[in-house]
Amino acid sequence: MADVAAFAPSPPAPSPLAPGDVAADALLAPWPMSPWPAPLRHGDDRRPNPLFAILPLSALAIGLVLLVAVAVILVLTRRGRLRLAGAVVSVDGDKPGGAPASSCGSSARNSHNARCYPASGCMYGGRLGPLGLAAAQPRSRGAQVFTYRELERATDGFGEGNVLGRGAYGVVYRGRLGDGTPAAIKRLQLDLRRQGEREFRVEVDLLSRMHSPHLVGLLGYCADQSHRLLVFELMPNGTLKSHLHRPAAVATDSQEARSPAPPPALDWQTRLCIALDCARALEFLHEHTSPAVIHRDFNCSNVLLDHNYRARVSDFATAKVGSNKANGQVLTRVLGTTGYLAPEYASTGKLTTKSDVYSYGVVLLELLTGRVPVDTQRPPGQHVLVSWALPRLTNRERLVQMVDPALKGQFAVKDLIQVGAIAAMCVQTKAEYRPLMTDVVQSLIPIVKKSPVMSCSSTPARPLQHVVYMSPLQKQASVAGKAS
Repeated sequence: MADVAAFAPSPPAPSPLAPGDVAADALLAPWPMSPWPAPLRHGDDRRPNPLFAILPLSALAIGLVLLVAVAVILVLTRRGRLRLAGAVVSVDGDKPGGAPASSCGSSARNSHNARCYPASGCMYGGRLGPLGLAAAQPRSRGAQVFTYRELERATDGFGEGNVLGRGAYGVVYRGRLGDGTPAAIKRLQLDLRRQGEREFRVEVDLLSRMHSPHLVGLLGYCADQSHRLLVFELMPNGTLKSHLHRPAAVATDSQEARSPAPPPALDWQTRLCIALDCARALEFLHEHTSPAVIHRDFNCSNVLLDHNYRARVSDFATAKVGSNKANGQVLTRVLGTTGYLAPEYASTGKLTTKSDVYSYGVVLLELLTGRVPVDTQRPPGQHVLVSWALPRLTNRERLVQMVDPALKGQFAVKDLIQVGAIAAMCVQTKAEYRPLMTDVVQSLIPIVKKSPVMSCSSTPARPLQHVVYMSPLQKQASVAGKAS
């Protein structure tokens, strides 16, 4: 037994540490998942330091907090981009929907669906607007927000006697604002697809930010509950269409008493000034905004004349922001007025600034001939203005014969030939052959300035006193008159 006791293991030596210290040493043992040993205390006993046991847990907590913060920032940024993209689709695109309608009238000025700024009223999609125009500056006065009752009083309850015109999306009324300012108030009709809502948003955004004397001015708007109204500067001489395509003479005296007198025929110099003003308006949209704005529905009904017969372009309901790519094409739905659509846009839906150039060429032909773009009442071969006029624009004699009879021969043949050449270039079938609007402006400026009889700022009430061209029938009549 003594031998067995000799080989038995000796009992462990009593530990000099207290039981609590033993538990602490167990907690401070080397980390099983770490290649580094636990930090040691400074001292003789060389035991691990309990302070460093807290650092890994703190670092892990801080890392988790940072990851959560970054994730929240990324989610908010993504939501903001998606919201802005949705606003662009709903306003600039051709699909209904998008952001809910704003109600920035007096009854719901704190709507969460729109953002109201003191300078430009209610804008959609932030300060750059849904169309994202960077170069254009807002008008100094800004777009004023009106209530529905204010505009109802301004138009005498939207009476029929104040109707100026009717369009695809609403009716335009003559009105007088509370401060005495005359205005044209457009009351939009919202259909089931809310196309009127899209028209409202596009015009408010564009006209609140673009400043040009050749564009109609937006005085304000109303987005009170379900009402959508736009308030424009009043153009006292109406549309270019009302002057070029005047209604036929009335048949009876009773009808004549009820019908307003037709507007006077536009003389040659006034037509040249209108052509130059329209060219400058499109030049501003194409060259002086970034990205370019394509009007998309330029026609003589959307050209308004002020008291001096200066032209201003209006109706940006279907306007489209162009592409910054080299070809500048935007694929979209075909919208516009029959007779003014460029061939490539009508057939493929590819829209460019050259599409506006084609529409401008059609308006220029209307100024020259006094004819409408499409007239099925005319003889065969003369139904479409462009196809009938294009081969005549390069022939001097045939060009003179196609001039509007209302001019009564009071025009300069040399200027007529130059304007005809510009129109022929604008209505070319291939878009790449059409000029830029800047080139059209530079070509028209010397033609307008050459005539000392009337400047573009004067009223065309008096006719031109010089007769440069006289038809053979007029010559015979003149000779017969002198002989008698």
